Amino acid sequence: MSILSKVKDDLRNTVESAIKAAFGDVTIPEFIIEVPKDTANGDFSANAAMLMAKALHKAPRQIAEEIVKNIEPDKNVSKIDVAGAGFINFYLSENYLYETLSEIERMGDSYGNSDIGGGKRINLEFVSANPTGPMHMGNARGGAIGDCLANIMRAAGYDVTKEFYVNDAGAQIDKFGRSLDARFREIIDGSVDFPEDGYQGEDIKEHAQNYINEFGTDLRNEEPDVREKKLIEYALPKNLEKMKSDLGNYRIVYDKWFYESELHQSGAVAETIELLKKTDLVYEKDGALWFKSTEFLEKKGDDDRAYKDDVLVRANGIPTYFAADIAYHRNKLLTRGFDKAINIWGADHHGHIARMKGALKALGVDPDKLHVIIMQLVRLMQNGETVRMSKRTGKMITLSDLLDDIGIDAARFFFNLRQAGSHFDFDLGLATEQSNDNPVFYVQYAHARICSILRMLEEEGSKPLPYKDTDVSLLIAPQEISLLKKLSEMPDEIELSAESMEPSRITRYVMDVAAQFHSFYNACRIKGEEEALKTARLKLCECTKTVIANCLKLLGVSAPEKM
Repeated sequence: MSILSKVKDDLRNTVESAIKAAFGDVTIPEFIIEVPKDTANGDFSANAAMLMAKALHKAPRQIAEEIVKNIEPDKNVSKIDVAGAGFINFYLSENYLYETLSEIERMGDSYGNSDIGGGKRINLEFVSANPTGPMHMGNARGGAIGDCLANIMRAAGYDVTKEFYVNDAGAQIDKFGRSLDARFREIIDGSVDFPEDGYQGEDIKEHAQNYINEFGTDLRNEEPDVREKKLIEYALPKNLEKMKSDLGNYRIVYDKWFYESELHQSGAVAETIELLKKTDLVYEKDGALWFKSTEFLEKKGDDDRAYKDDVLVRANGIPTYFAADIAYHRNKLLTRGFDKAINIWGADHHGHIARMKGALKALGVDPDKLHVIIMQLVRLMQNGETVRMSKRTGKMITLSDLLDDIGIDAARFFFNLRQAGSHFDFDLGLATEQSNDNPVFYVQYAHARICSILRMLEEEGSKPLPYKDTDVSLLIAPQEISLLKKLSEMPDEIELSAESMEPSRITRYVMDVAAQFHSFYNACRIKGEEEALKTARLKLCECTKTVIANCLKLLGVSAPEKM
C-alpha cells in the first residue's frame, strides 16, 4: 500500500471513530476521502457529514463540527477545519511526505509497484495487424498503448500475457495468394488481369520477384491453387518475421503469437460453431449459418446498416472470420482460463464489441470478462499540414518509417500523450525538437539534469546519504513540498492507470514530476548550501531521478544520463 493510500485509510478510520464518539451506534455511510479541487481547502476532504444529515436530522455543517470535536490528534495532520456545507478538510504535516523518500530509497526501481491486481491472469491482445502487408500508423499507436498498458498492469500486480493474433487463415490470406500469383505471372508473362480487390503494395511485387530470384519460374506450370499456396508459404513467414523485427525495434516483445490457423486445425472453430448451434441464437438462411447478432445490438434509425445478423458459416461451408474470432475468445477465456481478455481495436471495430460479447454470453462465458479499448485514428502533422506519404519512399508511412524519422522514444511517448479513445494529431516536427516544448525531451532532460547534478557534486565530495542519515525536515520550501507531494503520488497513479486501463495517466504524471523538479531546481540552490541542507536536497534529487526513471521504464522510453 502506498503512503498516500495509508494516510487516506488512517483518515477514514479517524473519521469513523469520531462519528462513533460523537453520535454513538449509528450507521456510518460510505463516505469518500478525496483531494479537494482547490488546494486552499487542505490535502484531503471528507463528505461524511452531508451523507448523515437525513438520518441524524441535523444540518451537515453542525454534524461536521461535532465530528471534528471528537477527532484524536494525529502526527500526520497539522490542521482540521469545516468548510462550505459541511466538508471536513484535513491539512497534513510534512511527516508523511518525508516518509515517501524513505519508501523510494527502500523500493528503488520497484517504487510505485503494488499488488492490487492480486495475480489475476490478463490476456492483452494488441496490434494483431493483417500479416499480408507492412504495419502502419494505427499499429504504431496500438503498439505503444498496448505495451505500456502491459507494463503498468504488471507493476500493479496483474499476471499479463501480451498476445499477437495472427490472421493467417481466411479470405485475406486467399486474397494475398491471388495477389502474389498475379504479380508472379505479370513478371513472367507481362500484363495480366490483377484482382480488383487485390493487394496493390510494392511488397507484393517484391515477394514475387524474390521468389523467382530464388527458385526460378517452374511454378508457372502448376495449377493456380498450387501456385498461390506455394507463394503464400514463401511470403507469409517473411512478412511475419518483418513484423516481429519491426515490433522488436519498437521494444515490443510478445509472450504469445497465436495463429488463427491453429483454431481451424485443432477443430476449435468447428466445436464452437456446434456449441452455438445448440442455442436459439443460430439459424439457417440461404444455405448459410447465421448468428442473431441483432439480439445484442441497438437499432439506431431506419438506415442502420450495422444492425444486422452475422454469418458464421458461408453457403460453401467455410466458416467466417467472425466464427474464428468467437472460437479465439472462447480459447482465451475458457480453454486457457484467463480472468480477463483485453483487446485494443481500431475505431472501425466498435460495432464488433456487442456482437462478440453476445456470442460469449451464448457460450456461457461472462461477457464482462472481455474488455475492448477502442483506439481512434492518428493524423500525422508537419508544419501545420497533414502528412500521408513518406518523403523518402513516396509510399504510405509504415511503422519502420516512423521509427527511422523520429526515434523510438518519441513515438512511444507521443502515442501515450492522449487517451486511446481520443483523436490525436501527431506533430512530427515537435517530436524531434530539442526544446522544453517537446514533452519527451522535457522529461528526459529532467532525468539527465539530475544525473549531471549528482555527478558534479560527487566529484566535489558530496553525495546523497541514506535516508536515516539525512535531515529531511530541512525540506520546507514550497517547491520542495510540491515535488515531495508529486513523488508520493506514483503508486496511486499506477493503480489508477491499471484500473482505468489508461497508460496516458503515467505520461501526464511524469511530465508533472519533471515540471515540479525544474521548478524546485530553479528556486532551491544545491551547490554552495550548508552541508545538511545540501545533503537533503541531493536526497530529493536522487529520489526524483528514481521516480522519473521508473515512469519512463513503464512507458518503454529510455532515461538518458547525459543529453
